[in-house]
Amino acid sequence: MISFFILIIGIVFLVFGANFLVDGASVIAKKFNIPNIVIGLTIVAFGTSAPELVVNVISALDGHSAITLGNVIGSNIINILVILGITALIYPLAVSRNTIRYEIPIALFSAVITFILANDKRFLGGTENIINRFDGGILLFFFILFLMYNAYLTVNNREESELEVKNYTIPIACFVTLSGFALLVFGGKFIVDSAVEIARNFGISERIISVTVVSLGTSLPELATSVVAAFKKNTDIAIGNVVGSNIFNTLFILGISVAITPIKIPASSNIDLILNIVAALLLLIFVIRKQTLNRWHGFFFLAIYSVYLYSLFK
Repeated sequence: MISFFILIIGIVFLVFGANFLVDGASVIAKKFNIPNIVIGLTIVAFGTSAPELVVNVISALDGHSAITLGNVIGSNIINILVILGITALIYPLAVSRNTIRYEIPIALFSAVITFILANDKRFLGGTENIINRFDGGILLFFFILFLMYNAYLTVNNREESELEVKNYTIPIACFVTLSGFALLVFGGKFIVDSAVEIARNFGISERIISVTVVSLGTSLPELATSVVAAFKKNTDIAIGNVVGSNIFNTLFILGISVAITPIKIPASSNIDLILNIVAALLLLIFVIRKQTLNRWHGFFFLAIYSVYLYSLFK
């Protein structure tokens, strides 16, 4: 029970820490006249994925590779099957043409390349299945290309919109930013340690804990953002937030994580890696014709995730 309590505290710390970090850093950036586009592409984008990044860096440093991989892949699966499933049930999601043509295929490509890199024996003639530092460099290279695409798209296709920031003074903004960073670090440490302890106490693998409980906790910012956007009928934000997060998770967070500590891939992880591909592929198939993710699609996503959960714990 203590481990579950610490896990919940860790998740709360992560959520508030990410919000504080974004709020404080955005104010500081605004005070120094940094363009809204740059703030959105860096600080805000980083803020929603900061929980996954912090948990992964800590688990990589502590040598818990199952949590490192499981958190990224589990978050991606939850983002599509659970978060988009719930938001589509609330309100059908219209998907922009650019998202269908480029961003969802990039998310699908990221899932496929991760599966290939994780199966050296099958695809690359390796002696063991491992995502090593060279593989991490490949992921980070594709992430840089994605950032360049995103920056080009933002500068050329969107007007400079007004960015709402908190009315903080510089000293308060610095304090809020540092507080957010501290909460992220402590929250990430609490989550990793408690997840390992829960796995040991209940005889559950670190992989299962990471692809379910840990992943759901680190995906809460995306869940909150997408659900609020769905209620406000801002459907571009709802789906763009999820797809962008999946690309960020796979190419940047996993890339950074394996640069710290290479990840040995157990055979059981292929189930998660394949479902990660299937989820992205289904999303593309569902929206490619009518550019809409409807309630039936949302229900189907949630049904698939329910079957996946049952297979993990049966």
